[in-house]
Amino acid sequence: MKILIIPEDFRSDQYLLKPLFERLFADFGRPQTVIVCQNPRLRGVREALSKARLRETIGMYPMVDIFILCVDRDGETGRRTSLDDIEKELAAANIFVAENAWEEIETWTLAGLDLPADWSWSAVRAEVSVKERYFVPLARQLGVADGPGGGRRALGERASKRVRAIRQKCPEDFGNLANRLLKLLVKA
Repeated sequence: MKILIIPEDFRSDQYLLKPLFERLFADFGRPQTVIVCQNPRLRGVREALSKARLRETIGMYPMVDIFILCVDRDGETGRRTSLDDIEKELAAANIFVAENAWEEIETWTLAGLDLPADWSWSAVRAEVSVKERYFVPLARQLGVADGPGGGRRALGERASKRVRAIRQKCPEDFGNLANRLLKLLVKA
């Protein structure tokens, strides 16, 4: 089975999403081939939420079994409603699921890492600008900010080893997505 992750910006998100989903499926006892969409190169959430661009993307990957769209919430409370609408339309012909990270994809990674003692998880979850406020400073503090993706490769791989913690700390978004994917695998 092949899984295609469709991020809003593969240049940075690939380093976080690929190891996370590989580990998630392995944790399910169902390792899968996980590919991060690089063609077409979606540039931002607006383009990633375009049904036309998503249809184009799906059409380019006939060998894929499950498509997973992952975008940032960015403080947009109606983002989940938009994703539900996209899922209904695109899932008719394909297995297509979508989720928005609360508030940014980097939050999922932070959930799998040991955070500095003076940071509270509730403050991280409440922050809209997680990337700037928490992720980038942590990458600098850990000395990985100069690595691929601004430290995303190193931190994404490290965090993916604690996928169960990510599911628990992010139940509304990543935990929900994980449960939905598990149900799909059971049906397959």
